[in-house]
Amino acid sequence: MNDPVINRRRLLRVGAGACAGMLLFDQGGARAASAPFVSRRIAVTTRGQGRDVLLIPGLASGPGLWSDVLDKIPGCRWHLVHVRGFAGLAPDANASGPLIQPIADEIARYVRTAGLVRPAVVGHSMGGTLAMMLGLKAVAARIMVVDMLPAGAAMVGGTARGMGYLAGQLSQYFTGTKAGRAYLAQILAEAPGARGSDPDVIANALRDLANVDLGPQLGRIGAPMEVVYAVGSDPAQSAQIGRTFRAAYAAKKDVKLAPIGPSGHVVMEDQPARFAAALKQFLIR
Repeated sequence: MNDPVINRRRLLRVGAGACAGMLLFDQGGARAASAPFVSRRIAVTTRGQGRDVLLIPGLASGPGLWSDVLDKIPGCRWHLVHVRGFAGLAPDANASGPLIQPIADEIARYVRTAGLVRPAVVGHSMGGTLAMMLGLKAVAARIMVVDMLPAGAAMVGGTARGMGYLAGQLSQYFTGTKAGRAYLAQILAEAPGARGSDPDVIANALRDLANVDLGPQLGRIGAPMEVVYAVGSDPAQSAQIGRTFRAAYAAKKDVKLAPIGPSGHVVMEDQPARFAAALKQFLIR
């Protein structure tokens, strides 16, 4: 197992992927409605039968992120969200402009179009941000956030106010210069599950994430919420991570915080059995 500090540095290069760049310069509902869902921002595939569960991967990742989980938990109808521009899917409408809020709106539209009634929503990293935004729209029965703080910039110790402007400058660097595009393409080529991601879409996502802070709104989320977060093998570091997550989610009074480790940012990859057990328990509550 790699040292969790190193794994979290991988997050900084990719995951909230955001963030390497910043540091250097990230019960089942009704069945499908008659109208098919067509979107220029996301694609959704379904697998299995049973309770409806939306799975939203993180920055630059595709549905393959959840591969080790699906067969371990029977009785679910999984709705696998794939953001256009991530992991080999053409960007389409995500090629330019704002990204995070339009994607949250589009996932909510999918829930309505598919005839789902308050599904469970699970999101990793950027997907966790989207899951909380769906909670604010009151479309989720329960929410699991995997290794993400309410403020995207907080994943690297910053704030939306402090890093928002820098994120905009970085986005222009990554998309508007030859050197920036080459550097971001190299990061994506080396990141697990990120191959085929569009650099422009990633840069725009990083900019948006750095400007998102859902902390003040957490009290408005009525659905039960669980936050799984990665910890390492060092007790002092793990305790500090726990304090950070408790403080960040304090406004959500009934939130359940669940550390899993030793792990880096991609908890379901580092600890698949423990993550699957946590997810199964979350879904049967």
